[in-house]
Amino acid sequence: MATLSAITIYPIKSCGGIALNQAGIGPLGLALDRHWMLVDEQGQFLTQRSHAAMACITPRFDAGELCLTAPGMAELRLPLEGADGEQLAVTVWKDTVIALDQGARARAWFSAYLGVNARLVRFKPDVERVCSARWTGEHRATTQFSDGYPLLVIGQASLQDLNARLAAKGAPALPMERFRPNLVIDGLDAYEEDFVDTIRLGEGEDAVELKLVKPCARCPVPGIDQRTGLRDAQWPDEPMDTLAAYRANERVGGGLTFGQNAIVSRIGGEIRVGQACSWEFNF
Repeated sequence: MATLSAITIYPIKSCGGIALNQAGIGPLGLALDRHWMLVDEQGQFLTQRSHAAMACITPRFDAGELCLTAPGMAELRLPLEGADGEQLAVTVWKDTVIALDQGARARAWFSAYLGVNARLVRFKPDVERVCSARWTGEHRATTQFSDGYPLLVIGQASLQDLNARLAAKGAPALPMERFRPNLVIDGLDAYEEDFVDTIRLGEGEDAVELKLVKPCARCPVPGIDQRTGLRDAQWPDEPMDTLAAYRANERVGGGLTFGQNAIVSRIGGEIRVGQACSWEFNF
């Protein structure tokens, strides 16, 4: 039997995650996942691709506030709720949307830590950012500040297989956090998620259904240690070198894929770690 073995949200895009035992889930995916984002002076999104130190920005929720820590910085506490803030046009890949600037205090904190002019914005509640219909088909889906889809799903066995390949080269094993999934499924065969159409979490009226719509083409971010913001000095090109040997996928232009982007096709109750999963294949 397959089970849901991990749930993680990333409140600020490309910053640290929060592991959860249970979570609400809706059309936008997990509540408050990628609800905030850092942008530069032109409103372009910032990620670990160019600012690896973002990995070390650690969020938590406490008493109705988003609490943030980073090496060498005092804790920053911001309101968790509310739709206040200057409206600002921001760009995520090819999408430009109106977001809400979170103020001078947040700007000073992130700018001091990253060494660049960085503004924190939150997703505006009445904005819709529509996922690509090329991949979602008849299922209209929206997302917040994720790269393109509300959820990322990875099978635990896929990481085990990758780590076996790394070990054969003498390279260190990687934790799942390097790949920043929202949901990890234990009980699928290695890369079996590549062939799954729908995952069902739970049973009856409370069951949640996810449609896996697009293979996730990886950038070099999995090579960054999410605890230190650094690359392994001896193995700076891993795991991309290993993935290049067997994970090029013509469906995404030859990109090296690991995990599947998903949308919510049926909203039910909360999901929880240990919950039974069933699935339907896409062939």
